[in-house]
Amino acid sequence: RLYSNPKPLFVKYRLTQQIENIFRRQVQLPSGGYICIDETEALIAVDINSGKNRSGKDHPETILTTNMEAAHEVARQLRLRNLGGLIVVDFIDMRSRKDQTTVYRAFKDALAHDRARTKTCPISPLGLVEMTRQRETESLRSTVYSPCPYCQGKGLVKSATTMSVEIQRRLQEILRRYRKTVQLRVMVHPSILERLRNEDAKLLADLEEEFGGEMSFRGDAALHMEEFCIINTDTGAEL
Repeated sequence: RLYSNPKPLFVKYRLTQQIENIFRRQVQLPSGGYICIDETEALIAVDINSGKNRSGKDHPETILTTNMEAAHEVARQLRLRNLGGLIVVDFIDMRSRKDQTTVYRAFKDALAHDRARTKTCPISPLGLVEMTRQRETESLRSTVYSPCPYCQGKGLVKSATTMSVEIQRRLQEILRRYRKTVQLRVMVHPSILERLRNEDAKLLADLEEEFGGEMSFRGDAALHMEEFCIINTDTGAEL
């Protein structure tokens, strides 16, 4: 049928929101629990948590309900995200062997709708299901996203405190070498500069007093948060 509604098709059926949800680390479950999906080089780790489902958090029925919801949703997410290779699913620990069997069968039934070949092992004593899924192409995330050039895909950068310590060590090394005869300009990212001018201002003043020399600090937004540059203002040379 020709779609003639003035509201965009993706907006009307909330497709944009659903597409965005595919790339989120957490997936909410109807009962209030949630799933965490992490892609690593070695495997895909899927963790199920009870979350906001506090009605008898440790009650076997609550755990079973959350795990049953997760069994269907994990199978769905594997298809949506096109995840392949070795996958480890960490279900909430179930004491009853009957409940473990029920969840495992539900998971196997949900995987039956998958066109990719899958192989699963029964739930281990630690509550883990180890499985493999045929990898035909790259995962959806790998297709849409590239590794961050800033953090190189780690998702982490050094804290302002760590960078301040590194800068102080480098300054101490330079000041010891020149002994009262050098003027330094330190170029850092603005977020690091804020730390140097506030919490660590006294430490830097103590360095000047102990070793002599003069230091000035400038912020440069073009610098990486983990980069800094120390320049001898007399010669213009980078130290």
